[in-house]
Amino acid sequence: MQASDYCRQIETYLCQKNDGHLIRVVGPSFDLVSRWAADGVPIKVAFRGIDRYFARYYRKGPRRRPVKIDFCEADILDVFDEWRRATGLTAAAVAERRESGAEEGSEGPSTKPGLRIHLERVLLRLTNARATGSLGADADALIDRVSQALDTARAAAGGVRGETRRALVERLAALDHELLSIAGQALGADRQQIEREAAEELADFRERMTADAYARAHAAIVDRLVRERFNLPTIAF
Repeated sequence: MQASDYCRQIETYLCQKNDGHLIRVVGPSFDLVSRWAADGVPIKVAFRGIDRYFARYYRKGPRRRPVKIDFCEADILDVFDEWRRATGLTAAAVAERRESGAEEGSEGPSTKPGLRIHLERVLLRLTNARATGSLGADADALIDRVSQALDTARAAAGGVRGETRRALVERLAALDHELLSIAGQALGADRQQIEREAAEELADFRERMTADAYARAHAAIVDRLVRERFNLPTIAF
């Protein structure tokens, strides 16, 4: 995608998020967004970063003025960093993709909630997905097992530690795999569309990846798109 097309799509998406108020991506803003394109930030990853900024903005109360794309940069870079880690793409691969010589954006520190808080959030999202019909009855037993894991975490007054913690983390990874399997079965013919979307996200990097690395990255993106389709959490910790 040409930088101009990339910027135009960002501008259109930002206009939608601003309830139709057009904030042009020109001047320094155009240079900023062009650097994202040069660095290989997939357009949908940029959209998710914009969504993250707006979600936080709305939590602060009624909007006061339209949002400029510059305000979303930190969130977009954070989401891109998460995308890179999920797909296994290293910073070196991104640097190789960059042909303009622009400096890579700085990455802010990330925080991770405790195990108990993580499980509480997971259980809430799973329950909501079940209530809205995103997950079928096949997920009931899985939700029960997540609830049991949360009970284990709550029962440890000083936090889950040592071998108990390791066993619980391994259990959550297995439950996460089971969740994706349940959701994958519910996709049906839509899975082909999701696989095409995953391939599009990796298009700029494919020539620089081995077959095994590409397969792992593609599978990771498919898993993420499946979660988004059904609004599912990541159970693994």
